[in-house]
Amino acid sequence: MAETKPLRVGMVGYAFMGAAHSQAWRTAPRFFDLPLSPQLAAVAGRDARRVAAAAAKLGWESAETDWRRLIERDDIDLIDICTPGSTHAEIAIAALEAGKHVLCEKPLANSVAEAERMTAAADSAAARGVFSMCGFSYRRTPALSLAKRLVDSGALGQLRHVRAQYLQDWLADENAPLTWRLDKTMSGSGSLGDIGAHIIDAAQWTTGQHISGVSALLETFVTERPVGGDFVGLGGRGGPEAPKGPVTVDDAAIFSARFEGSAGSAGPLGVFEATRFALGRKNAMRLELNGSKASLAFDFEDMNSLWLYDAADEPNAGFRKIQVTEPEHPYTAHWWPVGHGLGYEHAFTHQVVDLVEAIAAGKQPTPSFADALQVQRVLDAVEASAADESRWTKVEGA
Repeated sequence: MAETKPLRVGMVGYAFMGAAHSQAWRTAPRFFDLPLSPQLAAVAGRDARRVAAAAAKLGWESAETDWRRLIERDDIDLIDICTPGSTHAEIAIAALEAGKHVLCEKPLANSVAEAERMTAAADSAAARGVFSMCGFSYRRTPALSLAKRLVDSGALGQLRHVRAQYLQDWLADENAPLTWRLDKTMSGSGSLGDIGAHIIDAAQWTTGQHISGVSALLETFVTERPVGGDFVGLGGRGGPEAPKGPVTVDDAAIFSARFEGSAGSAGPLGVFEATRFALGRKNAMRLELNGSKASLAFDFEDMNSLWLYDAADEPNAGFRKIQVTEPEHPYTAHWWPVGHGLGYEHAFTHQVVDLVEAIAAGKQPTPSFADALQVQRVLDAVEASAADESRWTKVEGA
C-alpha cells in the first residue's frame, strides 16, 4: 500500500477533551483506512511542566506554551481546539486565516456575535480549500447515526414530537468546587451550553429541521461554591470550610420548542432538558422521536442500543431493541465482532475519520461552523426567553 500524505495536527488544551481527542487522533488510522495519515505534531498549554507531561502521556511529539506558536509552525496543518469557549473565536479565526484546518469543540463560541465571526472566517477559508468542523461528537455514536438514517428513510413518517434530555449529577453536591465551567466569562453558560448544546444539535441533525422558537426556564440551584481544589475532567471536590466564590451560570435549563417543519407541513413540538443535578444520572443523553408511522428512542447510558416502535407491528408489541453492533450499522464494521459494543471514546475516533475523509476529498465537513452557529442562536434564544419570563422567543434566522 502506498504511503499516505500526513495530516499534522496541533492541539490546544490537554485536559478532559484534549485526552479524548488525543486518543481519537492516535486510534483512527489503526482501525480505518484513511486517505491522510494523522500525526500528533504538538500540543499547547500555558503551564510548561504540565503541557510537557501531557505531551508525553497523550502521544504528542512536542509541546508549546503559546497556541500562537502552533499556528506559526509550518509543520502543522490542522488546529484542534479543546479549550474553554471564551478562547474559541480568537484561536479558530487566527488558524483559518493562516491556512490551517480547524476542529473546534462545542459550543462553537460564547456568543452569537463570536460564532458569526468564526463562521465568516470559515466560509472565507473554505473558498481556499481550508476547512473547519465543530465537535458535536454524539453524532458519531453508531446508534444515533442509525436513528438519523431511519428518519431520513421516512420510516417514522411525519415527525410530531421530539424529546431531548441530557442528565448528569456531578454538580449535585453543593461542596463540589468552582471550575471554569461555572464561570460565565469562560464558559458562556452552564448546563445549557455545556450539555444542552449537544441535545439541540442531535435533535436538529436527526430530524433534519431547525428549531424556530422556544420558551425557556434557567435555574441556578447553588449560587456559591468552594474555591480551590485540583479539577480534572468532571471530578474533584472542595469542602465546606473552603472560601466560596459565585456561580455565574445556570445549573439547569428546560425549554419547549417548535421546529420549522418541511414540505409545507408543521414541524414537530420539542421538549428539552439539560441539568447537572439529576442524582443517579451520570451521562444520560436521551432522544426520543415520535412520528406518524413509528417512534425511536436512544439513551447514551445504553449507547449500543436503539429502541424502535413501528405502528405496523402487532398491536401492543411495544418498542423493540436494536443492538447496534452489526457490520451494516454506521461505523461498526471497523471494530469488533457482532455483539461487542463500543464506548464513549469511539465517537471521537469516528469524528476524526469523517473530518480527515472530508478534508482529503476537498469537501466541507459536518457539522460546519454554520451548523454550530445555528445551535448558538438557539442557545441565545433560550437565554433571552428565560430572562423575559419564559416569553416565546423566535430563533434568529428561523
